Amino acid sequence: MALSREDLLEAYRRMKTIREFEERVHVEFAKGGIPGFVHLYAGEEASAAGVCMNLTDDDKIASTHRGHGHCIGKGVDVHGMMAEIFGKRTGTCRGKGGSMHIADLDTGMLGANGIVGGGPPLVCGAALAAKLKRTGGVAVAFFGDGASNQGTTFEAMNLATVWRLPAIFVAENNGYAEATAAKFSVSCEDISTRAAGFGMPGVTVDGHDFFAVYEAMREAVDRARNGGGPSLIEAKLDRFFGHFEGDNQNYRAPDEVKRIRAEKDCLQRFRARVASDIAAAELDAIDADVRKLIDDAVAQAIAAPDPLPEDLTTDVYIRY
Repeated sequence: MALSREDLLEAYRRMKTIREFEERVHVEFAKGGIPGFVHLYAGEEASAAGVCMNLTDDDKIASTHRGHGHCIGKGVDVHGMMAEIFGKRTGTCRGKGGSMHIADLDTGMLGANGIVGGGPPLVCGAALAAKLKRTGGVAVAFFGDGASNQGTTFEAMNLATVWRLPAIFVAENNGYAEATAAKFSVSCEDISTRAAGFGMPGVTVDGHDFFAVYEAMREAVDRARNGGGPSLIEAKLDRFFGHFEGDNQNYRAPDEVKRIRAEKDCLQRFRARVASDIAAAELDAIDADVRKLIDDAVAQAIAAPDPLPEDLTTDVYIRY
């Protein structure tokens, strides 16, 4: 399906917002103003945007510890996210979740997750609800190459196939499970080939290519919405930063990140692909808008109030 000019501009805006958000969080974390652990998504923007451009607010996603990009791709408010990362009361989760646990049910973001392989079972529940209620909705689980080896992921894929759920499993294979290279820990070259063991379609795409991800996701969403059951998509991509902020990355080649930034930047690839349809000046204008957005988000987060002691016991148990 051809993307409209407006779609292309929106796709670029989402990817650029993710990139600027992550680059700025990297800077702010180094200043010491952000508590807890931070895992950055920079370099993987085409995957989040390509997947989420196919979804609506009624569709659900479950994320990972590296969840900022998925949140932005799904439409979570950037100001609320930044405040959450700074641990402030105005944050998306009132400062209680931090970087690894951002959630926003209004946009269908079930939550980032510090548990490796924690998202796929949640997605089965969301997909089952959509099927029983006949809403036409789908549920998407993002997970990494490390989580591709978890029993929770296998069990979720099996259950999704047995119950023919409108679920889509997106394996973002950035080559490392923390510091362990996938070639040492994953038994197959392509994670997508594991789909055959569960009786579902599987495909591997270039995760640096927004259009490849978008098209694979479009087919999977159409299949799920029309009762065809689950799919597995593997996006092979690279992260620009370490596993977490402070990671010395001794497990990577000395020039690895420099080469990736120079040769595999999904934003530069996108700009080159749309050059005949969209003027560079229009994309530059988006760049400027996004930088202002992130500046505003940081300023508001720093000025926002901290949670109060009495906030500690709120939002712990649901009230009926």
